[in-house]
Amino acid sequence: MLHFTFQQLRLFAAVAQNKSYTRAAEEVHLTQPAVSIQVKRLEEKVGMLLIEHIGKKLHLTTAGAEVYSACQDILERLDDLEIVLDDLRGEIAGPLNVTVVSSAKYFLPQLLGSFVRRYPKVEPRLRITNRAKLLSRLGGNEDDLYITGRVPDDIDVVGYTFLENVLVVVARPDNPLAEETGITLERLSQERIIGRESGSGTRKAIEGVFEKKGLKVSPYIELGSTEAIKQGVIGGLGVAILSLHSLRLELNAKELVVLDVTGFPLHRQWYAVHRQGKRLSNAAQAFLSYLEDEGEEEVSHLLTMRQDKAI
Repeated sequence: MLHFTFQQLRLFAAVAQNKSYTRAAEEVHLTQPAVSIQVKRLEEKVGMLLIEHIGKKLHLTTAGAEVYSACQDILERLDDLEIVLDDLRGEIAGPLNVTVVSSAKYFLPQLLGSFVRRYPKVEPRLRITNRAKLLSRLGGNEDDLYITGRVPDDIDVVGYTFLENVLVVVARPDNPLAEETGITLERLSQERIIGRESGSGTRKAIEGVFEKKGLKVSPYIELGSTEAIKQGVIGGLGVAILSLHSLRLELNAKELVVLDVTGFPLHRQWYAVHRQGKRLSNAAQAFLSYLEDEGEEEVSHLLTMRQDKAI
């Protein structure tokens, strides 16, 4: 019988997943030496090396891979047990794991914070990432809910709309297009357009708009985040098509202006999705209902408060 502790399993799983003692320590809010010691003690109990360093990279040994797989099963079962016990008590409590695409960071943390103030026993765990990593986590059913601008069609999921996503074309105030009205897509396609990386939901939607007019556009420059794109536009690199939710501060500060382009604003939706057949905890179901019933109004309220403070 192996006599290891739950803490040792949890810390080893964090190291194995992150492929780094440092990142694992940050994730579990411990020091790197503390994590290293616990993993070493687990290796002593197992009687085999679980992790080896090859060059500067960390790798699991064959035994380490087996232990990691067992850790995942054990930790997942314990999480399920916690959810079941909370549900049996009828409480809206316990962990709530939500992964969102990066462009949702302008409103989702505020919504989650408002929800937790209402249900203080909920333990939120928010992960902000790109679409590719979100789809990977969704495929592995690693979280309760996922927030995305496009429901995947190659994974069996259930999607719920909860918020309108308005896309607008923006430029610097001194851009000549800022003085024009009724700008055509043909005219816009001649501009240097700053865009997201291939695979982005926003980029796919934008390409679809141009394709309907028989136009094909390629970004003048690709940037990996909305913040980088905004700074690129402010710096004069070109124009961009972004979600209105991400632009409130820059528009108020008159660093950016919305261009009058035919076919825009483009109205899309934000979705909350989960795997088909997934059993949602009380906390996840309550948050989903909150998004559906109050998300649009709450985001409008939170953004208005933020604008008032900025002014």
